[in-house]
Amino acid sequence: MMWNQIGVKLIHSGPYFIRVFCRRCDKEKFTACVGQSQRFYRKTSVLRCDRAASCVSVPSWRILFFGSDEFAVESLKRLHASRADSVVDTLEVVTLSENVPVRKFAEQHELRVHQWPVVQPEGRFDVGVVVSFGCLLRESLINTFPYGVLNVHPSLLPRWRGPAPVFHTILHGDKLTGVTIMQIRPRRFDVGPIISQELYEVPEKSTADKLGGSLAVLGAQLLIDTLRNLPEKIANKTEQAKEGATFAPKINSSLSWLVWEEQTCDQIDRLYRAIGSRFYLRTIWMGHTVKLLDFVGKCDVPFTEISNLAAVPGSVHYQKQSETLLVCCKDGWVGFQTVMLKKKLSAADFFNGYLHQSIPKKAQFINVCRFQSYREKPRQSAPTVLQKKTLH
Repeated sequence: MMWNQIGVKLIHSGPYFIRVFCRRCDKEKFTACVGQSQRFYRKTSVLRCDRAASCVSVPSWRILFFGSDEFAVESLKRLHASRADSVVDTLEVVTLSENVPVRKFAEQHELRVHQWPVVQPEGRFDVGVVVSFGCLLRESLINTFPYGVLNVHPSLLPRWRGPAPVFHTILHGDKLTGVTIMQIRPRRFDVGPIISQELYEVPEKSTADKLGGSLAVLGAQLLIDTLRNLPEKIANKTEQAKEGATFAPKINSSLSWLVWEEQTCDQIDRLYRAIGSRFYLRTIWMGHTVKLLDFVGKCDVPFTEISNLAAVPGSVHYQKQSETLLVCCKDGWVGFQTVMLKKKLSAADFFNGYLHQSIPKKAQFINVCRFQSYREKPRQSAPTVLQKKTLH
């Protein structure tokens, strides 16, 4: 009671006293707060106050942040901004190289930067935060944080564990996704207990870039909300379910090869929205690689337009009124308005320069006027990645 009375007097005395008494508690210092109840949690040598909704302030954490890309920058921004309202006391950054967005943000805002793997945080931080870092933290490092290390992951774990959850969310047509705050464990990615989760409905026709941006904002806010009441969140953490776990491997250029006989219009549409900002979709034209640009989606082709063309997978047809190059796939036609062969060509230019001259006069040469599917090895074509991998 005496501490509460002193705290009230000092809080009303000005920002200086608020700043002093709202700092991190330890064995000899207790946080003064105003509320209907107080509960103190002990872990190692740290004590913290779990404040009621009417409290004046929230815990002020000493945080070491691990991150690399633009997705991670959003969380770092929110942590940096939260220093003003005392959610964050100390903020330092660990990153992988000089060229990553996280390092650039840290240097612009004069945050201390540590170059991975030379990190020695013993006794200087309460909690670690990992966002899109890409490296496993050793157990001895994790154990230096009294409240462990939090990870912001853009999926509803255990679905889409791994480095590319946003891409696989789009690739597999998930309607619902979200963000998970979990505690990391050593030796394996994305298997730790769940601290917080929030659902997010995937917008129709969303790209991986747009979805990733939305989840970055959602994850940053969820991180701050979690830090505001971290001891209670940790006390109520839940282990991930063993059922429904799926893996989201890194994407690479091999995904961009189209297999017209196996992929549907919808699969090609999802593939384009998932990887189109990083890799061009590719196929083969008369032995040469063709990159397909400006995807327009599934197209309806009147029967009269293809009466002289065998509608088999890979067949190519130029639709003059829409200036679109149509390609037949497993269950219909998809359109592209630009291709890149030796140089970038409009659909009309490709038709006039290549397709028109190649249209066969004899039915037995119909295969000449087709895009060919590319396969590196039998049964290991790009569409196999579309199959869901379940972790056992």
